[in-house]
Amino acid sequence: MTMRCPAISILMPVRNEERFLPAALESIRRQTLKDWELVAVDDGSTDATPGILEKAAKDDPRIRVLRPEERGLVPALNTGLAECRAHLVARMDADDISHPRRLELQHSFLSDNQSVGLAASAFRHFPRASIRLGMISYEEWQNKLTSHDMILRDLFVESPFVHPSVMFRKKDVTAAGGYRDMGWAEDYDLWLRLAADGIRFARLPVPLLFWRDRPERATRTMQEYTAAAFRACKVHYLKQGFLNGIGEVALAGAGLEGRAWSRSLQDEGIRVAFWIDVDPKKIGRTLHGAQVKDARQFSKPDGIKILATVGTRGARGQIREWADGAELVEGKDYLCVT
Repeated sequence: MTMRCPAISILMPVRNEERFLPAALESIRRQTLKDWELVAVDDGSTDATPGILEKAAKDDPRIRVLRPEERGLVPALNTGLAECRAHLVARMDADDISHPRRLELQHSFLSDNQSVGLAASAFRHFPRASIRLGMISYEEWQNKLTSHDMILRDLFVESPFVHPSVMFRKKDVTAAGGYRDMGWAEDYDLWLRLAADGIRFARLPVPLLFWRDRPERATRTMQEYTAAAFRACKVHYLKQGFLNGIGEVALAGAGLEGRAWSRSLQDEGIRVAFWIDVDPKKIGRTLHGAQVKDARQFSKPDGIKILATVGTRGARGQIREWADGAELVEGKDYLCVT
C-alpha cells in the first residue's frame, strides 16, 4: 500500500537529547500546518531518547523513527533525507523550538515562489540571559540577510543560515549530492554547493526558530565548526569560483585574521601578492614575504583579486566604503570573507 505524501517532511537527527527533545517535539505538534511527517534519526543514543521517540511515534503516526547503525551526523542526515517523502524538507534539531506558524509560513512562501529553492527564517538565540555579544552580533547579521542578493554578497563571510531554520526542496539538495563529510560544517558546505548550482535563497524576516545555546552544542564542540575549518571550506569553494585559476591575491587586512587567511591560502597553493592596511605601523613593511600597502593611497590593481580579511566588528561596512572609493566591484574585484 502506497502511503500518501505529506506536504512537509521534517528531518531531525537525534543523539542523547533526553533533556530537550520533549520540548522540540511539542513545538512540532503545535504547528498550525498539520500535514507533516517527522523523520527522526536516532544516531546511537544511550540515554532516554529512544524511549521518548518510541512513545512519540506510538502516539502520533506522523512520526517515524529510524535507528541505523551509529555513524555520526552526516550519515544520519543522509539516511533521514532519503526517507523524507515530501518534496519540501524542513530541518529541525532536537534541542530547538519552532514557532507554531513556522511550517505554515515557510511552506506558503515556497509554494508561492517556485524559483526559490531554500527558504530560511530569522532566528533568536535562547536562553537570552546567557547569550554573549559575539552570538548576538551573528544573529543580527544573519537576520538582516533578507534577499538572495544580500545572502550571496555575504556568502563567504559566515554561514548565512542556521541549519534548523531552513526549508528546502528535496530535489535540489539531492541533486547537489546531499550532505558531505569534508572536515568542516556540513550545512555550510551544502549552502556553498547549492549557491554554485544556481539555487535561489530567501529568508522570512520573522523569527520562526529559537536556537538553543549551550556549552555542548555542536557548533561549540566539534572540530568541523572551528574557525580554521571554516577557512578551509571557504578556500576550497573560492578556488572553484572567485579564485578559479588564480595563483595570487591581495589581502585587505594585515591583522591576525589576515595572517590566518594567508596560511590557509598558502596551503592551497595561493600566495599573497601584497597586503592592504591603514595601520601606519604596518604600511611599508614586508609581512610573510609580501609588502603592506597603504589603503588610503591604493589604486586598482590589474588582474589581482582582493579578499577582505579584517576581523574587527563593524569593519565590513568600512571596507565596502573604501572599495567604492577605489572603484572596486564587489564579487568581481574583491570579496568579503570575514
